Amino acid sequence: MKSNDAPILVGTKGEHDGQRWLIDRPLMLGRDAGCDIVIRDRQISRFHVRLQPGKRGVEIEDLGSKNGTYLKEEALKGKMVLMDGDVFVLAGIAEFQFVTSEATMPLGDAHPALMKLMVDFGSRQVWVNNRQLVPPLSAQQFLLLHYLCSLEGKVASRSELIEAVWGSEQSDGVSEQALDALIRRLRDRLKTADPTMDYIVTVRGHGVKVENVRIQPIF
Repeated sequence: MKSNDAPILVGTKGEHDGQRWLIDRPLMLGRDAGCDIVIRDRQISRFHVRLQPGKRGVEIEDLGSKNGTYLKEEALKGKMVLMDGDVFVLAGIAEFQFVTSEATMPLGDAHPALMKLMVDFGSRQVWVNNRQLVPPLSAQQFLLLHYLCSLEGKVASRSELIEAVWGSEQSDGVSEQALDALIRRLRDRLKTADPTMDYIVTVRGHGVKVENVRIQPIF
């Protein structure tokens, strides 16, 4: 199956609003840290619901959750095959929509498999592969990531990065070695959480940029 033919799950309400996942394998949704999609709310059961791709399509199954799963506003009982556009809600707080193919998504959206880093400017929290970084980034690491994200994929020069992190008044006294060390520490934190991706990319002769990131808007 080609990636752009695989079904997609889209978060439409709750902490994962706007995020997307390819359903090219079974997906577990729940509060437990071992789930593929972790929903951090006491109303959600540890293992709440499972999506299982198969010959008939993608089946959804509630795993005996305490507060239920609702498909088309009706309580889900047993297994059901999802249809294009179906919306289901976990415990009344986390809503998701099933889409049969990336071809039906709005043009210009990034491939869901690539949007693996999420930064919430308001709470200063960072998620990699849908898991929050714990412990959080240091203040300087977050300032560096914040500035790179604000450029929306454009390259930042070394002098711009130094000023963004240390401020214009202190930037003259900051060495390039100090910046390199900070970039390395940030890259290592993200790499530890997801060894398969390079989020902080050095463009030789130009500077540094961030890739594969989604910004959580501030309301």
